[in-house]
Amino acid sequence: MFIIILTTVLTLSALYAPQPLLPVIVREFAVSSETAALLTTVAFIPLSVAPLVYGFVLETVSPRRMLKVAVFLLAVTELWFYYAPSFAELMVIRLLQGLLIPAMLTALMTYVSEQAGPSRIQRAMAVYVAATILGGFLGRACSGFIATTWGWRHSFLVLAVSLVVCFVFLFRLKGPEALSVSRPRADLLWQTLRHPVYRRIYLLIFCLFLVFAAIMNFLPFRLTEISDQASEFRIGLMYSGYVMGMVTSLMAVRVSEGLGSSKRAILAGMTVFCLALLGLATGHITVLFVVMFLFCGAMFLVHATATGHLNRLAAHHKGVVNGLYVAFYYGGGVVGSYVPGLIYRQWGWLPFILCLLGVSLVGMLTLTGIQAAASAKMSS
Repeated sequence: MFIIILTTVLTLSALYAPQPLLPVIVREFAVSSETAALLTTVAFIPLSVAPLVYGFVLETVSPRRMLKVAVFLLAVTELWFYYAPSFAELMVIRLLQGLLIPAMLTALMTYVSEQAGPSRIQRAMAVYVAATILGGFLGRACSGFIATTWGWRHSFLVLAVSLVVCFVFLFRLKGPEALSVSRPRADLLWQTLRHPVYRRIYLLIFCLFLVFAAIMNFLPFRLTEISDQASEFRIGLMYSGYVMGMVTSLMAVRVSEGLGSSKRAILAGMTVFCLALLGLATGHITVLFVVMFLFCGAMFLVHATATGHLNRLAAHHKGVVNGLYVAFYYGGGVVGSYVPGLIYRQWGWLPFILCLLGVSLVGMLTLTGIQAAASAKMSS
């Protein structure tokens, strides 16, 4: 499990490392804040599409083999990022990373669900989600620290070296290099989307991550707006709320059991998520820091519960089911990492927050549908 956790942490670190560096990238390359934010958006675009392809690939290729190829290539792109002389080249690199990272995430989710077995799958997925949270936090916090200490480019050199080490460890991962399975059918994607519970979980996670990505991407600009002491390291520390996300994701199974169902746990998480979102409207940095713990904790409680519930339902074709989940998750990220920024620039932070609250409420409305669809499925 250590190798899977390490790979997951580094994958998410690579995805989110540029976020706390966006203000310094604005100064370095003389671009606008919205243009700099595209470094996240352009990585999310393939993330919202490529998992559909990788889900089919995982019907015939082992997750272990896919991971080794993708990790090595991701290390190469991080080294390229370190040397890139222009913003346009950074954009190309991030697009390539956006093609590689979903291969890793889909393979990781599929490997974990296959190795865990039905009785342990929800807890295994909770550990996987906790590893993604740790990666998201370390990617931001460490890149901020390294940038403040040695310069922003060195963050990507450290990532490149770490990914090479991870690539070596992957040769010790248990599991077959090739699978003996039937040829994937073209209608699997449509059949999965027609499943009423799957479809509603996908819509919920789209809305959830749209809001979360918007806050994570534009928080650095909000901090520089309200404080002239917001260095890259201090901005990175604002993501410390991820620690609470690790706690809630690991407690997701216990929370579901305590509340009586996964649906109630998701509803509780979404309620706290919306309240914390309103709290982020404040202009006080200390309050922002504290509220981020609630915001991240609620988000990852919902994410871990939804992931575990989805994989518990998916008896077959886990690659396709998980591929669609990753696609909808990062599809929300594509929209959230750019479009709300236009609202922020035009009307300010409060309208930005209220718009995101509306999206969160749409996500909450799917919860009733999930319960109704699950009941209908059981009775049929």
